[in-house]
Formats: sequence, C-alpha cells, structure tokens
Amino acid sequence: MALQAVIFDMDGVLIDSEKFWTQAELDVFSSYGVQVTDELAAQTKYMTAQEVTEFWYERFPWENFDSSDLEDKVVTRVIEMIQSQDCTMSGVQEFIQTLKSKAYKIGLATNAPLRVAHVVLEKLQVRELFDTVHSSEFETQGKPHPAVYLTSAKNLGVSPEHCIAIEDSQSGLKAAKEAGMQTIIFTNNDESIHSNLADFKILDFNTDFPAVFGE
Repeated sequence: MALQAVIFDMDGVLIDSEKFWTQAELDVFSSYGVQVTDELAAQTKYMTAQEVTEFWYERFPWENFDSSDLEDKVVTRVIEMIQSQDCTMSGVQEFIQTLKSKAYKIGLATNAPLRVAHVVLEKLQVRELFDTVHSSEFETQGKPHPAVYLTSAKNLGVSPEHCIAIEDSQSGLKAAKEAGMQTIIFTNNDESIHSNLADFKILDFNTDFPAVFGE
C-alpha cells in the first residue's frame, strides 16, 4: 500500500525532552506541596498537560486549584528548557528533508500543547517542511486514543492507511495503530527497545532509513 504521508511524534522523537517535562512537574507542583516521586512521575510521562495537572491534584489536593494556570506554568518552564538546552535528536532535520524531497506529506501529532510544538519546530528550523501540526489539546482525549492521528491524516488529506507514524512509546504506537496507520518505533540507539505494535524500527536518524520509504 503506497505511503503518502509521514507523521512524527514530538517528545522523544524530534527532541530529547521527556526530562524537561519531569523537571517542570517537579519545579511547579512541588511548590504546591505535591510530593513528586520518580514512581508517580513515570505514570505521567505520556499524558497531556491537562491530564498531568489533574493527576497530581487528585493525589495531593491543594487550595485555589487553577488547572489552566498550572498547565501554563509547566508548559512555560518546558519551553524555557527547550530553548536554552541542546535537545535536538541528531540527524532528524536531514531525515525530514529527505522525506520531503521524496514528496511525502509531513505531519506532527503530539500530546504536548501546540505552542510547545511551534517552539520545537522553530528550534529545529523545519517548520516550513510540515504540512500539518496538531496537538491532542484540541481532542477530547490524548494518546493512546487515536484522535490526534485521525485528525492529522484528515488535515493532510491522506487516508490513515497511507500514513506511517514515527513514535517512541507504546502509548503513541497504540494511537497510530488504532488510527489504521503503519508504525515506526524510534529508539534513539537503545537496541533493547522492541514493540509488537511497530512495523519498523529506527535506531538513529543518521544511519537508519527504513525500506518502506524506498531508496
């Protein structure tokens, strides 16, 4: 089945930023008396910003809860770290440019807020290569629900079976699969990572170019 579009996840694929979200949670929620442990933080890893805020509030409720204000504080802190630190995945810009030169439509589908996505694409200097940029904040549910991928395909004007998603998590792979797409797992050179939800694997954007894209 001929591929027409490639849709990228953001955190852990375009940039190595998961640690920024963990740090931002610690910085923001600790000030409200939340005990941010590694064990609990691991559960929030692939949630939307809204889901993360509700997660901590349910466990450590505090007075004057303002979900949108807290989400904004976390996102602002993450953006500061993205802009100030070296977090770009090696080779990803050239990888995207190669796909674009082969006439694939390019999309971004993320659980992160749209304003973070725009900052990331600006940092990578690849914004003009993307035909659509979509966030789960505009869906009723984030990944692993397929909505963000289904909308991305619609925005691209490509049916899901002609799309392939590049993800780094089971949650994201599940979302793409349930949307009816093929999938690639990006492992960032961790050869121990495998998933039965992935059709292909990329260890390193500098060296791996899956056969599904042709020569």
